[in-house]
This record gives sequence, C-alpha cells and structure tokens, in this order.
Amino acid sequence: MHRRARSPEAKLRRAEDLLDAARTLAADRGGVRHITLAAVTEAAGLHPSAVRRYFASKEELLLELAERGWRQWRDLLTAHLDGVRDLTPVGTATAVAATLAAQPLFCDLLTHVPLSLEGEVDIERARRYKTNSFEAYDTIVETLTTTGTMATAQVHDLIAAALGMTANFWQLSHPTPSLAELYAQNPRWGHAALDFEPRLTRLLQATATGLVAAGTPA
Repeated sequence: MHRRARSPEAKLRRAEDLLDAARTLAADRGGVRHITLAAVTEAAGLHPSAVRRYFASKEELLLELAERGWRQWRDLLTAHLDGVRDLTPVGTATAVAATLAAQPLFCDLLTHVPLSLEGEVDIERARRYKTNSFEAYDTIVETLTTTGTMATAQVHDLIAAALGMTANFWQLSHPTPSLAELYAQNPRWGHAALDFEPRLTRLLQATATGLVAAGTPA
C-alpha cells in the first residue's frame, strides 16, 4: 500500500525513507549506477508519481546522499583522530584512506558527483551542496593539519589525490558481473579490478611522503 505524507513530519519521514531505500538498493545492486527512481519509490512504499514531492530527480536524491557523505566522512575522521598529535605523513594518509574506505556509498558517489549529479540539479541545490561539502572539507583539512605534521597546502593536495583515486579505484574494484567474468577468463586484465583499500592506502602514503619531501609550501 502506498503512503502519502500529510504533515511536515511525515513528509520528512518519507524523504528519509527514499534515502534509506536508495542506500539499500545501491548496496544490493552493486552501486548507484544501477538504481532507478522507480525502484527507490517502490522500495520505500511510495507511489512513483509522488516522488517529486520530495526530490525533483534521481540526481537530486543522490546528491543529498553525497552531501551527507561529506558530513559523515568529516565526523568519522575527526573521531578517528581524536586526541592524536604529531601524526606522520604516512599516518595521515592511512587515516584518510581508512575513513574513506569505511564509507562505500560515499566512495561510489564521488565518481558520480562531478560526472552528472551536481550539474543536473538546479543552481540553488548545487549551491547548497557546494556550501555544505566545502564546510565539511574545511573541517577535514583543519583536523588533518592540527593532528599531523603536514602543512596545510600539503593536506589540500593529499585530499585532492585521495578524492581522485577513490573515485577511480572504487569503480575498478567493483566491476559489473560481466566484467568480473571477463577478468576471470582473462587474468591478465584482472589487475584493473584492484583491491581498493590496500591500493588506496599505499598510494596515498607515497603521495603524502612525496609532498613533504618536495617541500610543498604551506
């Protein structure tokens, strides 16, 4: 039976139901690229025509999840490094990789945000995403700078590398069933389906070490 929200509280609850359904479907179907608004609304128990009361499009719904992902990463990282001081560049890179890897949906969405999501919503929704994600980003930079020995500019570069690597490596390490079968048939090609967290950690450690060795200005 489809449900209709008749109060602000119920409307908020229905929006959360849609977000929860999208999270579950993304996990069950191998990523956000495989979910549709129809499937999300059905899983949430809503009529397909009612979804636009809550989100104007699938892109807006997924962008909301990405925005929340930034806040969740911020909170996870600050909790992870609570009380830590004088962290080495390798330790800083390890913390970045570990806290990103702990959020599979966010890792997946990092590919789609610049590719389609933020460009397919209206300007005010894009503005809100930028405002809130950069607010979380600034806290992440401050946390990494105050807990470790890397300069602020080095931390900015490390995060830029982390986001780019994550967006690429996450997709490679979670191939579609047809690609997984292809890799099984052709092991030489299977190196592309790399193990996500170990590779991300190793390359971010090398990046952090290199940034410090190069003397990137503060």
